[in-house]
Amino acid sequence: MIDLYTWTTPNGRKVSILLEELGVPYAAHPIDIGKDEQFAPDFLAIAPNNKIPAIVDRETGQTLMESGAILLYLAEKYGRFLPEGAGRWRAIEWLMWQMGGAGPILGQVHHFVKYNPGKAPYAEERFSTEARRLYRVLNDRLSGRDFVAGDYSIADMAIWPWISRFEWQQIDLSDFPNVRDWYLRIAQRPAVQRGYHVPKHVSDIPMP
Repeated sequence: MIDLYTWTTPNGRKVSILLEELGVPYAAHPIDIGKDEQFAPDFLAIAPNNKIPAIVDRETGQTLMESGAILLYLAEKYGRFLPEGAGRWRAIEWLMWQMGGAGPILGQVHHFVKYNPGKAPYAEERFSTEARRLYRVLNDRLSGRDFVAGDYSIADMAIWPWISRFEWQQIDLSDFPNVRDWYLRIAQRPAVQRGYHVPKHVSDIPMP
């Protein structure tokens, strides 16, 4: 059994999607970041950086924070969604692309463009421009491919929830047809549909 401490954010949804894809037993524990529950002492004992998601593996006693580390741990533990050989490093490469680039930049777009429009025009332009560049990178990578690292992998599961907020980013997915097709391909997966609504249903999966 895996205990998943999470909320309805892209980083949280990465892990719930993987757990649903794996089909392994897990219990979701909501950590309402709008109520500062991430600062509770019990949660800090698991995730010292006060960020969701975090897990506790009851079988091994392993605790982990940071979504990328959790995805790697679960993929290795259950032997799925992380290819062997050269494909392994390609999947890790694109997981790191999400962790170091797409996630932080798109998060800044959410902060400045969606939640604080007009307060910092320079920041809005800077991060929106970089967001579109990252979409172009992803669109080029998906040219002639169904998934970013060959087979469907944790790299796709890491990137997809951030792209699911394309409306927050003021992105028209028709401008990036390979990304749009990839997004829809993944959105049709039953496990993704279930994982998206953990720990609760907020809204339907956005569709272009």
